[in-house]
Amino acid sequence: MALIYKVNLTSSPTPVQDNERAGILDVLRGFALLGILVINIIGFSGYGNLTVDMKQEIATYPIDKYLSALQIGLAEGKFYSIFSFLFGIGFSIILVRLKQKRHNAFKVFYRRLFYLLIIGLIHIYFLWEGDILILYALLGMLLPLFINVSNRWLLIFSGLLILSPILIDAAKMVFDFRLGGWLESIAISIDKRTGIPLDDGFRRYLYRDGSGWQEYRNWQQSGLFYRFTGILDSNRIPKVLGMFLLGYYVGRNKIYANLHQYKNLFKKILIYGLIIGIPANVGMVYSIWGENWSPGVDMLNTVAYALGVVPLALAYVTGLCLYWIKKNGQTKLLIFAPVGRMALTNYIMQTILGIIIFYEVGLGWGGYIGPALFLPFAFIIFIFQVIFSRYWLKYFSYGPIEWIWRQLTYRKRFPILKKES
Repeated sequence: MALIYKVNLTSSPTPVQDNERAGILDVLRGFALLGILVINIIGFSGYGNLTVDMKQEIATYPIDKYLSALQIGLAEGKFYSIFSFLFGIGFSIILVRLKQKRHNAFKVFYRRLFYLLIIGLIHIYFLWEGDILILYALLGMLLPLFINVSNRWLLIFSGLLILSPILIDAAKMVFDFRLGGWLESIAISIDKRTGIPLDDGFRRYLYRDGSGWQEYRNWQQSGLFYRFTGILDSNRIPKVLGMFLLGYYVGRNKIYANLHQYKNLFKKILIYGLIIGIPANVGMVYSIWGENWSPGVDMLNTVAYALGVVPLALAYVTGLCLYWIKKNGQTKLLIFAPVGRMALTNYIMQTILGIIIFYEVGLGWGGYIGPALFLPFAFIIFIFQVIFSRYWLKYFSYGPIEWIWRQLTYRKRFPILKKES
């Protein structure tokens, strides 16, 4: 499907203005950030790095194991999928606007992604190894390759990419290989050099026995390599790219801007997403929860993930879209919008607050508490972000990191104070 662009030869490229924003997209970004925090706090708290024996030492373990199952079933994978989907929509919006301005569209787009990559590298090296921005920036650079692909083939490519981990993991099992093993070897060599324990002692290193900033910096030196080991081994690349393409399809067809027109389609996606997604996620919980691991169970996880994560993520999205077009729906959902407008700032803020609360360089509560106690922290942090974002946007046009990113991207100064002209 060809795109037809309006041409304005005299305009220079500018970011999306307030009156051009689609409120539902900000709501979905804010909602996705809540879900991302609910999952990332497992890493911040150190709970994901503890052995079963260590988890059983925590007083709330009888409750924690069931809360962990709910986290996996309801949140694991769903919210980065939503965010990836929104990234694809955002690409379509930026592309159309830059084409309308007729001003080095791809040059500006790639510059935007280059600075996102820089922000991601700073994030992963100085703050937290669980960064997603680097992957988004690198994969985003592939999106212009799909601008002339038809709608039908966009959906086909998206579906094939999302389901491809089934074949990839089957090949791994048959031929006994790993995609990320070489990166893990680099990470281990760095850990040996910096003195990070390589046995179960590493699980206590940062959270229970670490003594300060130097230990934290030692840990972070290998973080990039461990992160991409996980990304390769979990087949995250085709999953994210598949959601990018699905989002690009939705964006270039302006589905997000005509929600009433697609009401019946949303209802079908919601119903089928729940029918397919819930049973598949039960299988995913079984495959991850407890000590069930075997090659067969590992393959069950791959299949359940492929069949369960995206349908349930799309059920969340369409459910919110249907609620948005109901009477008074927008009023209630707009609580998420300020957080979504400052998504990059709030994403980095979640990391900083997680470090302060859980790591030894801060309060040092990590490694001692389970989901029964750290999940409330996730909601407290998000409530703080809602309040902070609303207050900030009352006086400022952009979030602080968004403001810096935009100025670097467009190579011009944008007033941040709303009273500035």
